[in-house]
Amino acid sequence: MGLFDRLRGKDHPRVAFIGIDGVPFTLLSEHPDEFPNFAALADEGSAGDIDSIVPPESSACWPALTTGVNPGETGVYGFQDREVGSYDTYVPMGRDVQATRVWDRVTDAGRKATVMNVPVTFPPQRNVQRMVSGFLSPGVDKAAYPDDFRDALSEMNYKIDVNAKLGHDDDKTAFMEDARKTLDRRYEAFERYIDQDDWDLFFGVFMTTDRVNHFLFKDYERDGKNKDAFMEFYRTVDDYLGRIRDALPEDVTLIVASDHGFTSLDYEVHCNTWLEENGWLSYEDDDHDSLSDIDEDSKAYSLIPGRFFVNLEGREPRGSVPQSEYEAVRDELKAELEALEGPDGNKVADRVVIKEDAFRGDHDDIAPDLVVIPNHGFDLKSGFKGHDDVFGVGPRNGMHSFDNATLYVDDPGAVIEDADLYDIAPTILDLMDVEYSRTDLDGASLIQQ
Repeated sequence: MGLFDRLRGKDHPRVAFIGIDGVPFTLLSEHPDEFPNFAALADEGSAGDIDSIVPPESSACWPALTTGVNPGETGVYGFQDREVGSYDTYVPMGRDVQATRVWDRVTDAGRKATVMNVPVTFPPQRNVQRMVSGFLSPGVDKAAYPDDFRDALSEMNYKIDVNAKLGHDDDKTAFMEDARKTLDRRYEAFERYIDQDDWDLFFGVFMTTDRVNHFLFKDYERDGKNKDAFMEFYRTVDDYLGRIRDALPEDVTLIVASDHGFTSLDYEVHCNTWLEENGWLSYEDDDHDSLSDIDEDSKAYSLIPGRFFVNLEGREPRGSVPQSEYEAVRDELKAELEALEGPDGNKVADRVVIKEDAFRGDHDDIAPDLVVIPNHGFDLKSGFKGHDDVFGVGPRNGMHSFDNATLYVDDPGAVIEDADLYDIAPTILDLMDVEYSRTDLDGASLIQQ
């Protein structure tokens, strides 16, 4: 227990959570000499790969990780969700998350929480000690609360996100410079408020890792021209992680986790183009660019990542599939998706999950009917503007994976075995001695009693 904590007269344990968005466990575990701080954390605590969620997309993953419940409870299924009873879509933000966040449980227990750069948290909550929202926030001036926190971040030139458009350039120099600057500013802010030592839960996320992975991961896996830049970036991540660990008071347990894994991208799969070519989807006219342009003859449509919806009568405005035929149509679509092969002859789908096996809760009325978990190499896209080919190549060479997400707990009593993203929130609450009902969460604490 640190001196400051003793002076406060508090004797409850604390947690610092550091998110490393999209970092696969094997990247860290297979290079102990390159990443000695992660190696030390594994040796002295507990570490392992964990599963992500269905679907493994950051906008769905972070609400699930921070609440311990599935998208049927959070109400967030991806970067773009469909309005109930409509073909209109929206981008989910913090207020669309319908489940209780782990920092709200901590705050309700009379503790203090500092929350920094967590995706899908805009606008910032005012019931926590301090918060700066992450991914999808318009800027620090609107994303940070309270005012003195906002002003301090502005003075530090805090960056919420990297300029991902720079990653589209063949020369990645400018992109990596911006990524490093974003990473540096994030660490400096984390360091400042960790050192302030006035919180019970510190919850901060490095998202730049995900950005770098999207544009350089194949270089890492297959010895591309940008591999050295990739590894140098991650050596910096490792260094910052080590500094954070050293700075934490004795009464704080460090948890480090990613929201999904990563792998090389070989083909983008344009799912709505495939549906159109195979008679599942059609449009009212040739000038189509959104879900609202599909016509009443359509039997199915797709939203990223790999979410498929039956155009169901009574649910969709122009639903064409009667309720009595729903299961038969869904089974037919599932079988065709399972049989789909890429140009290399490999199956696109590792598995196709029906909604009942992935989602449950009070907010499953916009749940997809099927979710494809792709095999490594196939990145599932949607889009309604149309593509000439089902399979293509874009500027990204890395993609999310359901498997191989990362979890480190600086406690040898944690058992990271057959674990998934839902187990992180109850583990944090258990470590902090914050009471919760086991039946409220989909996960379970990984701490041995």
